Amino acid sequence: MRVILAEDSTLLREGLVRLLAEEGHEVLAAVGDADALLREVEAHAPDVVVTDIRMPPDHTDEGLRAAVRIRELRPEIGVVVLSQYVERNYAAQLLTSSAERVGYLLKDRVAQVEEFLDALERVHAGGAAIDPEVVRQLLIRTTHVDPLTRLTPRERTVLEALAEGHTNAAIGEKLHISLSAVEKNLNAIFDKLGLNRTTGYSRRVLAVLRYLES
Repeated sequence: MRVILAEDSTLLREGLVRLLAEEGHEVLAAVGDADALLREVEAHAPDVVVTDIRMPPDHTDEGLRAAVRIRELRPEIGVVVLSQYVERNYAAQLLTSSAERVGYLLKDRVAQVEEFLDALERVHAGGAAIDPEVVRQLLIRTTHVDPLTRLTPRERTVLEALAEGHTNAAIGEKLHISLSAVEKNLNAIFDKLGLNRTTGYSRRVLAVLRYLES
């Protein structure tokens, strides 16, 4: 795939460049700030962008705002955001519009090379790749009006795997259950979240994002 990287840490940026090149991917540009990222995206139209959230000049949410902008203007481009910590508000901003071609990973996940590369492939293919720790924290709800409280422990586990971006077959392998059991649990989730009238991949996306709408 054709990738543009945005990361102000030279060490991490160069490490990602080398990793992707070794895996046969083409790194079109590797930059250290959000403005340069937007310019390179406009010039090269990559398949996937990988960007840190906090970058110069203020080290707040420059990378996130650039990622959201890219998703608005060029939805065909996959966007993977890297974060040092789970930041609920940032994740919500990135994910609420759609969970297609989007990833939110903790930087520690980059060290898990196979998982990181798998996440990029999923985003490139039009899916989602959400860090398991991000999913765990985002799905924590205590209010009694939250529809997620209606889910059984197994259904919640399936939803967490779905939120990470796994296919039905991959969920079955991950949880050591049959494909039919995965489908049964997903149907129960869709029913409890009131998504029976929605069809196709959008129903999977809405199941992941429903809790963010409250």
